[in-house]
Amino acid sequence: MKNILIIGAGIGGLTAGNLLAMKGHKVTIFETHSMPGGYTAGFYRKGYYFESGTLSFEASASIFKAMKDIGVFEQIDFVKHRMRFVSEYFDGTPENYSDYKKMIYTGFPSDKEKLDMFFSELDKMVYLMGEMDEPMPFLYSGLNMLKAMIPYILSAPKLMKLSKQYGNMTSSEFVARYFEKDSKLFKLFSRIGYPDMPAMILGSALMTMFTDLWTVKSGMQSWADILAENFRKLGGNLLLNFYVDKIITKNGAAVGVSYKNTVYNADYVISASDYKNTFLKLLDNKNLISQAAQNDIAKAVVSESFFTVYLGLNMTNEELGKYLKVPSVFAFNNQPGYDIYNAEDGEFFNKTSVSLWSLSMENPNHAPEGKSSLMLQTMVPYHWMNNWGGGNKEAYGQLKEKAMEALIDSAARLIPGLKEYIEYKDAATPLTYERFTHNTDGASSAWSWNPKKRFYKNAMSVNIETPVKNLYIGSCWAMQIGGVPGALAAAYQCTKKIK
Repeated sequence: MKNILIIGAGIGGLTAGNLLAMKGHKVTIFETHSMPGGYTAGFYRKGYYFESGTLSFEASASIFKAMKDIGVFEQIDFVKHRMRFVSEYFDGTPENYSDYKKMIYTGFPSDKEKLDMFFSELDKMVYLMGEMDEPMPFLYSGLNMLKAMIPYILSAPKLMKLSKQYGNMTSSEFVARYFEKDSKLFKLFSRIGYPDMPAMILGSALMTMFTDLWTVKSGMQSWADILAENFRKLGGNLLLNFYVDKIITKNGAAVGVSYKNTVYNADYVISASDYKNTFLKLLDNKNLISQAAQNDIAKAVVSESFFTVYLGLNMTNEELGKYLKVPSVFAFNNQPGYDIYNAEDGEFFNKTSVSLWSLSMENPNHAPEGKSSLMLQTMVPYHWMNNWGGGNKEAYGQLKEKAMEALIDSAARLIPGLKEYIEYKDAATPLTYERFTHNTDGASSAWSWNPKKRFYKNAMSVNIETPVKNLYIGSCWAMQIGGVPGALAAAYQCTKKIK
């Protein structure tokens, strides 16, 4: 039996904790927040439940396998996530990729020839990337891992060709091949997913929206709570409101952590938290990391964060449903001047698109009887407006209110008179996410998705090992494109590493 300490109770930390406890190890998880979950969490305000960050996830085959391995799958009410797409050119809730294409063709009939060429190439990506609908090989061991790799091995020649052709190309560069940069279709397709993500996953990202996007009916917090409770039943120790001060090392190896001058000894330490904080702030001996590596870590670009508005409405779910039709809506905004990289644009929130998500339409228990909830969300530029006021509380409050009102105005185009129904409102900025998750800049999915800004050379590798012996990365930060799937892959790899 090994003594293992895990920093962070997000999905990665909770999964690793459960798997290691199942193997008979003594495991303690330290979580700075008052509840587990990290980005995959939620909270109540005045009787309304809201998600903290993560609204949905993909790679369901991997997630479902992990939950079955732990033994909690039947306790979690996973449900398919459907999305309505709205703009001045189209309005539909596609059931599949084919329906989506029909919707786009109908909305832009004069661009048929360009769309034909665009979708002809995109279809090839969808075909190649869409075949990988089994659990990730990282979630298996031994012979089962080899079996899980067979589909990938068989598809390797095609995938290598695709990677060679598009692996280092951004989605914007790919879309620009077919549409002028100031055109409506360029703006529409280049804003799918994360800014300038790899072109080769553009097709699979679209496909995922219709075939493999899921949420938890009772809320993401319930998922984290179930994993936490199971961990405790297995003998694990979950310490909430514990902020680890340092990772303690001796002779080049991690031997524990400290909290308020109290040292907790360990055979292994797993950082299921922010990569930059792990090595630039928590590690007690920076000399274990070369100066060049420290510089690389410091300048590495992280994924974008979100601005989220939380609204409690004095409106029934039935009334709200007349406007939204389905719980999740993406409202595309084609205002000129939108630039996700322009942090100095004070009018950014008047130009951006907005996602609307009503948890209470999915589950009426998420709002008081006769009322409904609504979340508005958009991706934001890094350090918008001097990082939201440059530390000035008054400026921060004004900028937050301005951004909140802009998104509410945008949502009111779909829900007439929306402001009249609001009885509770608040918002989370990237600084909010950074404060609660400790992710650098409030990063929503670990490192940047831009292939030209990679931290890891191989975007698909799982990188749990560190220059410090017995210190592993057990979160989404172990993969270039993290998210929930990346967190699971890291958790399993850590579990296999610790005998």
